[in-house]
Amino acid sequence: MPKPQLADRIKNLPPYLFAAIDQLKQKALAKGVDLINLGIGDPDLPTPATIIQRLQRASEDPKNHQYPSYEGLPMFRQAAADWYQRRFGVRLDPKDEVLTLIGSKEGIGHVPLAFINPGDVALIPDPGYPVYHAGTLFAGGRSHFMPLKKENHFLPEFDRIPKAVLKKARLLFINYPNNPTSATAGKDFFKEAIRFARRHKLIVCHDNAYSEVYFDSERPMSFLELDGAKEVGIEFHSLSKTFNMTGWRIGFAVGNPQILSALGKVKSNLDSGVFQAVQEAGIEALNLRESATDEIRKIYQERRDTLVSGLLGLGLSVEPPKATFYVWVGVPKGFTAMKFTMHLLDRAGIVTTPGSGFGRSGQGYIRMALTVPNERLMEAVGRMERLLS
Repeated sequence: MPKPQLADRIKNLPPYLFAAIDQLKQKALAKGVDLINLGIGDPDLPTPATIIQRLQRASEDPKNHQYPSYEGLPMFRQAAADWYQRRFGVRLDPKDEVLTLIGSKEGIGHVPLAFINPGDVALIPDPGYPVYHAGTLFAGGRSHFMPLKKENHFLPEFDRIPKAVLKKARLLFINYPNNPTSATAGKDFFKEAIRFARRHKLIVCHDNAYSEVYFDSERPMSFLELDGAKEVGIEFHSLSKTFNMTGWRIGFAVGNPQILSALGKVKSNLDSGVFQAVQEAGIEALNLRESATDEIRKIYQERRDTLVSGLLGLGLSVEPPKATFYVWVGVPKGFTAMKFTMHLLDRAGIVTTPGSGFGRSGQGYIRMALTVPNERLMEAVGRMERLLS
């Protein structure tokens, strides 16, 4: 059989970062290496028991064994709207301002198909979550990368985007709390983003997947809390990080009804929605008291303090993150991001993610995830100390 001819969109797609890291990890495991995996951000903590119990009950109900509705169960969308009201003070109409997703990644990947024509531009943070760029490529668009620099608190500088780019720009992706830098943003930045979107007729897509993984009682805000936000954009949220439900694949998008309707039209032609029993489990999650997630945050904060203290003790450049379960670490002199990643994997059995894998501006950094127990983080610091000395 002749070799299949790939479409250009596949040829031009960069290797998915986490898949490449996983291949390197598997090779090390095959050699019998005791790996400490601080690479992909996948919580090691279990899903709360009441959520699992709700799924068990719902999965036995025959009505949930049929195709779900495309836009999601009305009860789930109502639960999401109620959660936004309690958490952010944002009022949403569950009928047309909430759309159920098969995890926020799916919605982020599909939204360019609704608004990007070949040759159109999406404005994308650099470094940033790779799916912003991949989704744009699949839609036939071009990505303009906005550098996130330490000296600017890892916020994009909108006034540096060329006018020629802005003429073709359709989407603006932003993400705070940020993956991979763990930076946060406040009202001033979001107000600027809203003004910028209005001026240039952009659709804002705010990825807010990490809003509930925060430290020191500094709760991140929703983009939709501000006047005018709902006129120009939508916000993606996921149950994955908030409730340790990465494998369950459920999230939602909220905000502008017209934008959500277009995204929903794409989805109705490409997927059949979320298993209804999982949506019922999602309702259980969204109705939990906030105290149920306090313990999760406490564990991550202890891990953050352990790892950051250890890295600073090694003389590495790192700032304690205010949110997310990532630590953004400057690499030592003489290393690139990838070389330091490989050095840690080959010589210390520590899996990290090179910042350059998130974009050109991630060069000089690695990302470490707080998704292993505290004792393993201490072991990682010990291994690094022996290696670097």
